Amino acid sequence: MADSALSIRTLTDDDFPALGRVLAAAFQADFREDSVERDRKFLEADRSHGIFDGDELVGCGGILTREITLPGRLPTPTAAVTAVGVKPGHRRRGVASLLMKTQLHGLHEENREAFAILWASEGSIYGRFGYGALSSEMLMLDLPHRAPFHPWVRTGDARIREVTREEAMPVMEEIHDRVRRTRTGWLNRVEGSWLFHLGDEEHDRDGLTAYRYALHPQGYAVYRVKHDWQPRGPQNELHVREIVAETDEAYAALYRHLLDMDLAGEVKFFTSSDDPILHMITNPRQASRARADALWTRIVDIDRALPQRRYLSDVDYVLDVTDDLCPWNSGSWRFTTKAGEATVLRTTDSPDVSLDIAALGSVFLGGVRLTVLARAQRVREHTPGAVDALSAAFLGDRDPHCPEVF
Repeated sequence: MADSALSIRTLTDDDFPALGRVLAAAFQADFREDSVERDRKFLEADRSHGIFDGDELVGCGGILTREITLPGRLPTPTAAVTAVGVKPGHRRRGVASLLMKTQLHGLHEENREAFAILWASEGSIYGRFGYGALSSEMLMLDLPHRAPFHPWVRTGDARIREVTREEAMPVMEEIHDRVRRTRTGWLNRVEGSWLFHLGDEEHDRDGLTAYRYALHPQGYAVYRVKHDWQPRGPQNELHVREIVAETDEAYAALYRHLLDMDLAGEVKFFTSSDDPILHMITNPRQASRARADALWTRIVDIDRALPQRRYLSDVDYVLDVTDDLCPWNSGSWRFTTKAGEATVLRTTDSPDVSLDIAALGSVFLGGVRLTVLARAQRVREHTPGAVDALSAAFLGDRDPHCPEVF
């Protein structure tokens, strides 16, 4: 329960310097005056909240108005939650709880986005607010220099050019907007999100170079270099920010360009969990890899959210859902899919499956199997076969992936 001394309100433009200080303190970073203008361009003041103890801003959080592509290649509005922070010395007072409740209840009452997404700074925080863990994952991949491809991998003969940021940006914006509509988990980008995603001031670089931009006629790659000069020769690390391509051949060509870069020793890339590169290189053991959670998803309104995506098989089951923070979701719902489309209706029929709202958020993007959550005792089956059938229906045709932290 929130401390009764706390109050919450929508922020104004004048609050941004204080917001920047709260976020810097919350994430144990130094406050920078130049970050205020970047925050103004990235955040939406009318969708940002501040929690106050008297006149002091002690916590904050915002929502970005974005689109995410759902299974079925459907760009759909989502509430992208960001800039959540609590000032040290004010934790354990219900600041985050007040923020989360205000955001979720506002989305419901105003009939806005039917689900929300975020990246979690700590894995133990957001499950208690109904966010589903691991709704998308990322693969932390290290590849050695010149790792060879199988002979059947086509890279074409298109020229890849290294260009300036100014030349690259308009091309990247167009390519990204076309590709993101076909990739589950990808978001649309506006000017502020591009500036945030590709921030390139000295303090953004963490000891690496400025971004380099490689353009292919059907794609691009953005990366930095960490210099490492060894007595036996250079072993520079290429830290890839993203590879975006409209065709498989262009994707392979951009990877090949990075792997064959002179003076390099290794390519590092936070990529999708189903990146085909592992099946392109001749020796997959050369790829050092580790998985980590990426997006967490929160269903705001079950009856509005579930029909917004497509499903792989036909099912007809009753879901008994518990949701303490958003009680309008609690109860029994008949979930029916036919030819990929879903209907969700209130019912008094006996449930086939019981689960909480966070479990539903985990499977919403199609990357988590309901059968796994059942084995983890997050889901209870009342009708034999229901979990298997629902698990197959919720899967997507590829792993969800969000290539940007917001």
